[in-house]
Amino acid sequence: MRKLIIQIPCFNEEATLGETLAALPHSIPGIDVIETLIIDDGSSDGTAEVARRAGATYLLRLPVHAGLARAFSAGLDAALKLGADVIVNTDADHQYPGADIPRLVAPIVAGHVEIMIGDRGPTTSRQFGVVKRFLQGMGSWVVRRLSGTTVPDATSGFRAFSRRAALRLNVVTKFTYTLETIIQAGKKHIPIGHFPITPNPVHRPSRLFGSMALYVRRSVATMMRIYALYEPLTVFVGLGGLTVLLGFIIGGRFAFEWLFEGGGGHIQSLILAAVLVIVGFQTMLIGLVADLIASSRSLVEDTLLRVRELELRLGREADVERLQAGTPLPPARAESGRHAR
Repeated sequence: MRKLIIQIPCFNEEATLGETLAALPHSIPGIDVIETLIIDDGSSDGTAEVARRAGATYLLRLPVHAGLARAFSAGLDAALKLGADVIVNTDADHQYPGADIPRLVAPIVAGHVEIMIGDRGPTTSRQFGVVKRFLQGMGSWVVRRLSGTTVPDATSGFRAFSRRAALRLNVVTKFTYTLETIIQAGKKHIPIGHFPITPNPVHRPSRLFGSMALYVRRSVATMMRIYALYEPLTVFVGLGGLTVLLGFIIGGRFAFEWLFEGGGGHIQSLILAAVLVIVGFQTMLIGLVADLIASSRSLVEDTLLRVRELELRLGREADVERLQAGTPLPPARAESGRHAR
């Protein structure tokens, strides 16, 4: 029996959650059981009550607002404990068409890929302004280069994961999971695909960030951090090499003027060149150490994968019983929508 769990992270989404749940499919080829999991990220409105009235199967309530990345991770963990073979993530604002979920899931059910992403066509969509289209296109291009994938819409939250892929992903950032999971998938050689979708009309502006500048700054920081985590040698040797090169250029200028003009008054250039060369070589050495740590991290991740599989195999039944009984499921409070009515 193959189970699909559709998880929906929510933060104050009482106005649109009911519409989102109503649009979800009730049957999908290759799927025997479809359940819904609402992750209430510390909402202060009636999101939880709307989820109960709309017939959500499970309600996972975070005691405080933890952010999208943490809510997404909590949802994956809960879905795995509930025995999901395929996990779909969609937004509560009804941006993504529920009718496209069968198309999203089909390649995973067929075994062609382990992650599928809905492509909104961010560079051509009329729902985005000119600036946002440019930034979305540029950001997705950078993510493709960093990850070695072909995903055209890196920030799309309309995604499906196989059980194996969900077990292998480790979200470490606090801002958003979208960029990080694609880069991780590329570096871990997880098969990933995409297909075009037509998003629903926008109900409200995104609440993920306060301004476009803040979003760009945090996104760039996330991409740099994750890429450095998986390719530390490339990052640090590149930075160190540029620093050493700059030091040699300044040092060469000093040498030229010392040979032909006596070098008077340019001792600062010699000092700066020496400092840059020393710092550059130190940066490259840090890259070597970081690369050794990265090798150890990959072994730790393989061990973590085996521990997760064993933990789920041994503790899944107890976790499901606690979830359905409304007993707290650490670290978040969870309850079953069927029993909550």
